[in-house]
Amino acid sequence: MDVADAQAQIAPILADVKARGAEAVNEWSSKLDGAVPPSLRVPDELLVQSAQELDADVRAALIESIRRARLVHGDQRRADVHTDVVPGGANSGGSVTERWLPVERVGLYVPGGRAVYPSSVVMNVVPAQIAGVASIAVVSPPQKDFDGWPHPTILAACHLLGVTEVYAVGGAQAVGMLAYGVELPDGNCEPVDLVTGPGNIYVTAAKRALQGVIGIDSEAGPTEIAILADSGAVASHVAADLISQAEHDVLAAAVLVTPDVELADAVHAELEHRVAQTKHGERIAESLGGEQSAIIIVRDIEQGLEVVDAYSAEHLEIHTADARNIALRVKNAGAIFIGTHSPVSLGDYCAGSNHVLPTAGAARHSSGLSVQSFLRGIHLIEYSAPALADVAPHVIALANAEDLPAHGEAIAVRQEQ
Repeated sequence: MDVADAQAQIAPILADVKARGAEAVNEWSSKLDGAVPPSLRVPDELLVQSAQELDADVRAALIESIRRARLVHGDQRRADVHTDVVPGGANSGGSVTERWLPVERVGLYVPGGRAVYPSSVVMNVVPAQIAGVASIAVVSPPQKDFDGWPHPTILAACHLLGVTEVYAVGGAQAVGMLAYGVELPDGNCEPVDLVTGPGNIYVTAAKRALQGVIGIDSEAGPTEIAILADSGAVASHVAADLISQAEHDVLAAAVLVTPDVELADAVHAELEHRVAQTKHGERIAESLGGEQSAIIIVRDIEQGLEVVDAYSAEHLEIHTADARNIALRVKNAGAIFIGTHSPVSLGDYCAGSNHVLPTAGAARHSSGLSVQSFLRGIHLIEYSAPALADVAPHVIALANAEDLPAHGEAIAVRQEQ
């Protein structure tokens, strides 16, 4: 199934949410998720309670994940840039200043389903907060096992991050609610300017359908891992990392690229051994056995680089000699994990990097979620009369070349006064 097919299925949902608001949201949640929360907005006291009841080890891990993410993302904030195009200051010069301003209100999607993703709360919220976003709303699907509320660990993560506007809604109806806004008895959900965060194909289809009404970060597909490895790689490490991504979804892609046949055979044997002993073995086996997963034998590492660049994986691990220099030669990847002690799982939780990354080849033209995702660059153009007069002939010439004489006249009229 592709996104275009899913768009046809979610179109009635989006139209219904736009027309009937919260009533439609709850009806679609009941129909699709089998759960309706007591209220769409999660009460503040439930956020506090979820954090208080959180397992101590999970709480400590989330706090450390947040700390490291803030360290890395804190260094991403762009500074305003001022350029004097024509020297001379305000009286005789001309300048362009680029200011970076945060999006005012964002909606952050946190998936439910087969797994629980408090880490996605961290990865979405931290860069938005550092960018200076003033208004943040988190949405996550209602869960039958938790009285229609999102998973308590997700709610706890929101509380630890200081997010108080959280809604129990998922799927296309969540994206529609964020885009259009809905009236609620306990405070309206106002429309957002931008929606970020991964979700299933219906969430992706809704983001595509509403792009323009809202901004979006990307169209997230099933997760991917590619590993470029040579004879020095540790087969058990490689196999464990392939399994770790296959664990996400039966559609997850796990690809090993290597010039070493002995390593390929050893990894294959490790996979057969490990999958049988893994909790989600059936799901993992379907992922690894799917046409999206493979062990690819290449001539050498040079050809391996060509293969991984063509694939443009969401996650790329480098298990080779001189791994850092090999990584620096990669052109296309969402994130690159260098050496055997930097597995993707580290990036999923506590590396400090962001795990919301481009999939399905989008790494050829797109970046992962960052502080920049929540910023807008605005140019301030300020020219004095002498500076404008100096460049006026060039502007007029180009305007006439484009057969837009009124553009030139807007310059010439200022020279007449």
